[in-house]
Amino acid sequence: MDTSEIVRKSEFVYNTLRLKTFPVGVKFLKQQEELPETARRPSQFLKKKITICQAMTMARVYGWQMAMTADDVICILASLAFGFTASEDPRKEMAESFFESTYKSEMEKTVKEVDQMCFLDRGDYQALLLAPLPKITIIPDTIVLYGNPAQMSRILQAATYDRDEKIQGLFGGKVECPEYLIRPLKTGEPRIIIPGPGDRIFSMTGDDEMIFAMPFSFLDRFILGLKESGKKAGARYPITYYQNFQPEFPAHYRALGEKYGIR
Repeated sequence: MDTSEIVRKSEFVYNTLRLKTFPVGVKFLKQQEELPETARRPSQFLKKKITICQAMTMARVYGWQMAMTADDVICILASLAFGFTASEDPRKEMAESFFESTYKSEMEKTVKEVDQMCFLDRGDYQALLLAPLPKITIIPDTIVLYGNPAQMSRILQAATYDRDEKIQGLFGGKVECPEYLIRPLKTGEPRIIIPGPGDRIFSMTGDDEMIFAMPFSFLDRFILGLKESGKKAGARYPITYYQNFQPEFPAHYRALGEKYGIR
């Protein structure tokens, strides 16, 4: 599939779901030199480091192609997860940070939760490209959609149309960028995600927004589901209101209506 075909399909997804922001394609790159020349590195373009979730917002809201390397990321926890540090034991340091932040009651429980998170090994990838899908110039690994709960309901209907399983999610409420970026890459499976505090504080993710992430290889099955799932039940977004009923009014309204033969 070439990028022009991706653009066409991304526009179908965007328009069908009435998304507020662009779908985002994410590419994991072995070498920084593979980054497109049009991609904007925050350390060079903005003269500052930012979080990965901020780069996601710039891609989905501004429509920018964002390039993130170890030198562009300010968030230490994301850097640990994405293999952007020299840490010998990033999971241990992630767990220690969670525990020090009093996110967990016991260190042993903290370690067990962190063990469920997705990490990249140091040196696996040198760069991330986050680009609005309608403008992407390279075949992505992961596609990320932001939407409200009603849109997510429709997204899940589409995502499960050609599957015999429901869409899974691991919910911890913190450092969720590995869940919507790394896990689809590693597992080849779509995910549902509740954004964490970093997404809310730094990247301005709305209180009503959730995330759906899928590997690029799932895109055609997802589009098939958008076209076919619930067709005979009228499933769509926006959800259509049921209007075939006669409203009821307070007694004094009804009495006034009776005066003029409205009943």
